[in-house]
Parts: sequence; C-alpha cells; structure tokens
Amino acid sequence: MAFDKLKLFLEMVDFEHSLFGLPFAYLGAFLAVRGVPAVYQLIWITVAMISARTAALCLNRLIDREIDRINPRTSDWVLAAGKLSVKNIWILTFVFLALLFYSAAQLNDLCLKLAPFAVAVLLIYSYTKRFTWWCHLILGLAIGMGPIGAWFAVTASFDWEPFMLGMAVACWVAGFDTMYACQDTEFDRRYGLYSIPARFGERGALIFSAVFHFFTVLFLVLTGIILHLGVWFYIGVVMVFLLLSYEHFIVKPGDLSRVNFASFKINHYVGLIVFAITIMDIFL
Repeated sequence: MAFDKLKLFLEMVDFEHSLFGLPFAYLGAFLAVRGVPAVYQLIWITVAMISARTAALCLNRLIDREIDRINPRTSDWVLAAGKLSVKNIWILTFVFLALLFYSAAQLNDLCLKLAPFAVAVLLIYSYTKRFTWWCHLILGLAIGMGPIGAWFAVTASFDWEPFMLGMAVACWVAGFDTMYACQDTEFDRRYGLYSIPARFGERGALIFSAVFHFFTVLFLVLTGIILHLGVWFYIGVVMVFLLLSYEHFIVKPGDLSRVNFASFKINHYVGLIVFAITIMDIFL
C-alpha cells in the first residue's frame, strides 16, 4: 500500500523530469569554479534542486486540481483523479520546502537569504495562467534560477555572469512549454485561462516557441563569450540548435501528434548535451 502511494506520488511530480533542470544547475556550479566543486556542494545543490522542483510540482497540482479535473487531457492525473490525499500532498509540500531551506543553509548565507525569493516565484507561477499569457516564460524563469543558484552556492557571492545561462534555460523551457500548451488551446479559451496558444492560436504559439528557442541559442552563445569558453562549448550549442530545430520540424500547426515526443523526449537531451560538452571544454 505504501509502495503504491509512493509510485503515485513520483508519477504526480514527474520525478524523472528532474533531468531537465539538474544538468544546468550542475553546469552553473562547474562554471563558477572552472572545475569540480566540492562534493558537499554538489550534494546540497542536488537536494535543493530536487526539493524545489518537487515542492513546485506539488503546489501546481494542488492549486490546479479543479482545473485539471475538468480538462479531458488531465482528468486522470493523480491528484485530479483523487488517487492521493490533498492533505498529505500539502504536508509533503511543506516538507520539501523545509528541505529546500535546510539545503540552502548548508551551502551559504546568500543561498539561504535568496531561498524565499525562489519559493515566491515557484508559488506565483501556479497562478499565472489565471491572469497572464506570459505564464510559460515565468515557468522558464523559475527553472532558470537553477544554474544561477548553483553558481551562488559555490561562490557565495552575487555575480552577474550566470544570468545569461539562466536566461538560456528560461527561454528553452518557455519554448517547449508553449509548444506543449498547444494541446489545451480550446480548453483554455473555453474556461478563460491565459496561455500563448489561447491568445495567439496554434500557429502563433509555435512561432513564439521558435522565437524562445532562438533566444535560447543566443543566450548560450553570450554565455560562452562572457565566460570565455572554447570550441567544445560551441559544438554543444550547435548540437542544441539542431535538436531544437528538429523539434520544430516535427510539430506543425494542425499536427500535434508528436508534441509530447518533441516537448519531453527531445528536451531531455538538451541539458545533458550542454553539460557534457561544457565539461569537456573546461577540462580539455
């Protein structure tokens, strides 16, 4: 029984999708020292990232559960379908938020001071679809805090250099989230929810998605320039460009049959490629 509930919880928070943000967070840490951070720093960065993401997913599912219940695409989601207790998910949300603050405290005072700001962004995002179609970019900014926070975790100073990398992540996430949201265009319009597809239609949303991904590549290039990275890094940027281009090639207005593959399967590799290639750049 307990194991079944654990499986449902991991399904609810899409635990395997932690791969989206973690490589970029590690990248921020490695770039901050141009080498390997201390083991304890990597451990607490990992705990902080997983805790923040899990708490954010719990909040999102709790706040949106009534919307998810009436949306045919999401009605069978764990919390919307009543497969887990709302009370227990609230408890777990606060547990993971406490773990986020604890891990921030283990890193340094700056991380602890900035943790409330991170939590505020995570909380605000869950309400954005009720008042702004920029909700996709706000989600991107929430995840884009990862590499910036990891840089601060290692340096213990408020530096400006990692913000270009954070913006690359923000635009990358906003791009594939906008594409993914095309599935709910008519639902969002019917129930007065805000999203780029609801505001501009499927074709307009895919143009926005492509523009976001153009800026992803641009901000990655600017990261390389600012941090004086070498040829291996730019090889990684070219690989990301090709992956994102393929993503937009297979998803077209009127044909969303491969949108899940494009939004999640392809994007699993983006962070991993950038991280692996940048590590090669640092050490070679």
